[in-house]
Amino acid sequence: MINNKVISIILGGGQGSRLYPLTENRSKPAVPIAGKYRLVDIPISNCINSDIKRMYVLTQFNSASLNKHIKNTYHFSFFSSAFVDVLAAEQTIKSDKWFQGTADAVRQSMHHVLRHEFDYVLILSGDQLYQMDFNEMIEAHEASGAEISIATQPVNAKDATAFGILKTDNKSIIESFIEKPDASILPEWTSPVSDEMKKEGRHYLASMGIYIFNRDLLVKLMEEPDTVDFGKEIIPNAIEKHKTLSYQFEGYWTDIGNIDSFFEANLGLTDEIPKFNLYDNAKRIYTNARILPTSKISGTLLDRTVISEGCLIHAAKIERSVIGIRSRIGEESTVINCYMMGNDHYESLEEVEEKKIKIFMGIGERCFIKNVILDKNCRIGDDVRINGGSHLKDLETDNYLIKDGIVVVKKDAVIPPKTIIQ
Repeated sequence: MINNKVISIILGGGQGSRLYPLTENRSKPAVPIAGKYRLVDIPISNCINSDIKRMYVLTQFNSASLNKHIKNTYHFSFFSSAFVDVLAAEQTIKSDKWFQGTADAVRQSMHHVLRHEFDYVLILSGDQLYQMDFNEMIEAHEASGAEISIATQPVNAKDATAFGILKTDNKSIIESFIEKPDASILPEWTSPVSDEMKKEGRHYLASMGIYIFNRDLLVKLMEEPDTVDFGKEIIPNAIEKHKTLSYQFEGYWTDIGNIDSFFEANLGLTDEIPKFNLYDNAKRIYTNARILPTSKISGTLLDRTVISEGCLIHAAKIERSVIGIRSRIGEESTVINCYMMGNDHYESLEEVEEKKIKIFMGIGERCFIKNVILDKNCRIGDDVRINGGSHLKDLETDNYLIKDGIVVVKKDAVIPPKTIIQ
């Protein structure tokens, strides 16, 4: 079944500099998450679960791996109108510039979107972690007679200063908007919220960057060439002229904006009852269906650890970590508070036995790895010690980066045996 009223546009984001070095060779939506997925799988899966199966993903930086992932993953029936297409910035008669912002990205892509019949455009971010039934938001949008709907998350005073805050009336119609308000004026920006949110002190409505626009209005707004961003220009201006609904969402939602939030979102999956539930039958997260063997674990103490398919693990101990596909961890090694993205392929048995490779992919023997993100295809030699934490100063080398105490080992990096980072 396809919801033919709606077409979805997923914004791939800009250069993704705050997620560097994870975005050094890939676009932000293509960053691996949870050991086996990509960030873009989250909004696409939410759309599929909501029967919205016509999607464009807009991107312009390092889009090759994103293209490959989407091409290999999302196949619909030959007789269906469903699709997931990547639209990279392109030169046209009307524009020869790269995307200048979120609204400009949609504007430059409208000639593709308008080839289809639809009533509403659902605009999503490609770098957020959440599970939402968009049908409920669409139904609320239709029932209210709004021209625009914005998904909002109730937040507390501490968090409110980091978001765009919306003020609503008793019918959830948005009256005003302010970007990252100062704490001193927050009391003026409370909105009606549920009793449960009130108990938690979450009196302020933060924009989640998820929008529904009526087709005709979006076409009209895209004819204004001077507006380049939804959050900073389109939405604040439209609230004054067009009926705009706040759709309150009280479930788990986090913006993967920087290395710290990315790290915590992944490690949060190891909680006994994770806030982001990968085990919900009704809200599945889809990804590339790789044909991989089961993981093999020998003599390892595991505690709060998520292990993906195809891993070969001989570690002494793994604690509160996410281990990605095809990961290899050697004997007597300890891994604590780590996200290991895994490997794109296996090294052959011949290469391993004949030791043609000096340092194998994965983590070697007798290593101690703590508070680390290991990007794809890393080679950590034997007896390496990496002890991340707040005691470390920010630093970048050819092979790794330290940011806010988190050590990020770059993709394809080689860390020689007996290296110490602590």
